[in-house]
Amino acid sequence: MKQIKEAARRLEVKGSYDVVVAGGGVAGVAAALSAARAGARTLLIEKQYMLGGLATLGLVTIYLPLCDGEGRQVSFSIAEELFQLAIKYGCEDEYPQPWLEGGSIAEKQKHRFQVRYNANVFAILMEQLLVENGVEILYGTAVCQTAVSRGIIKALVVENKSGRYALACGSVVDATGDADIVKLAGAETAIFQQKNILAGWYYYLDQPEVKLKMLGFSDTPDKYKKPDDQNQALPRYTGLEAGEISKMTIDSHQFLLGHFLKDGGITPEHALTAVATIPQIRMTRRICGVYTLDDSEMHQEFGDSIGLVGDWRKPGPVYEIPFRSLYGTKIKNLITAGRCISVTDPMWDISRVIPACAVTGEAAGAAAALSHNFSRLWVTRLQRCLQKRGVVLHENELDG
Repeated sequence: MKQIKEAARRLEVKGSYDVVVAGGGVAGVAAALSAARAGARTLLIEKQYMLGGLATLGLVTIYLPLCDGEGRQVSFSIAEELFQLAIKYGCEDEYPQPWLEGGSIAEKQKHRFQVRYNANVFAILMEQLLVENGVEILYGTAVCQTAVSRGIIKALVVENKSGRYALACGSVVDATGDADIVKLAGAETAIFQQKNILAGWYYYLDQPEVKLKMLGFSDTPDKYKKPDDQNQALPRYTGLEAGEISKMTIDSHQFLLGHFLKDGGITPEHALTAVATIPQIRMTRRICGVYTLDDSEMHQEFGDSIGLVGDWRKPGPVYEIPFRSLYGTKIKNLITAGRCISVTDPMWDISRVIPACAVTGEAAGAAAALSHNFSRLWVTRLQRCLQKRGVVLHENELDG
């Protein structure tokens, strides 16, 4: 049997929302929070049963810098709010004392504005924050299809324990990390060419401490690789095909268990306490936006900037994120946030991390609450909304 025919059926429309956010990672949380605070009836759809994505379920529990590495904070508003939320009840490591307790510029230059937090606490606190702000959360739900008419997404088709049905929407924010909605809607996408290396972060008890082992990390962008780069020989994964993702997950489990057992089996002093419950895939697919940002455009001013991010890998660079990098030309009411925005492969490694996800998520959510046609949205209106919240749009507006 090579094919079966699925019977056509009519689907019930079970709800209507001003803004639907697909994906409950940090970008999706920021987008949903932003849209709700702008007065939109907002739904967040998440296929897992916990918020945070790689930042929680993936155990990538480092809130990377909100600063430029030279003593200046560059990312603000929801990016900073979520940072504070993550450590509301304490942190696991790297407490940024100079940034939170009035340190000098010299101290801030020595210690970046970053922290390691507890994944489970952060996830629950984000959930509570969204509920408090009126966001409706739909867990265990996959978006299966889009109903598009004349370049507008009219509804999303979803499937969960309640069955298969539709949700009407005004605007859609794709924060899936893989540009799944962009792909389903028929908009143009690009795939990360160098693929992803194997990773398997885990927590383990090494009496008396519980420690994080960062087994495997993000890869060096191809254009910066050296001939002797050890990662060149590692297996690669696109993260876009079910069989491949399953194999990667199995490989990751074997990888981390073997590494953990090098120090002996399970004892009261040595135990494997937590493993990632989603694949640790960093970059997969993105939208081809009106503008594609490159990592060479540091310190460049954009008239339609929606916020700033630094480079987590080194001090110095500051990037303005142009609004045009969040949406494309084909689907009028679809905007992206986080890993899905339009950037080159080298820039992707900068724009995929938590602060950038929060910055782009806040802008996408606010824009989605303001308009259902992003190419016609008066960007000054969006910028004024963001500035009122404390977002700094241009590098020349920074203190210091």
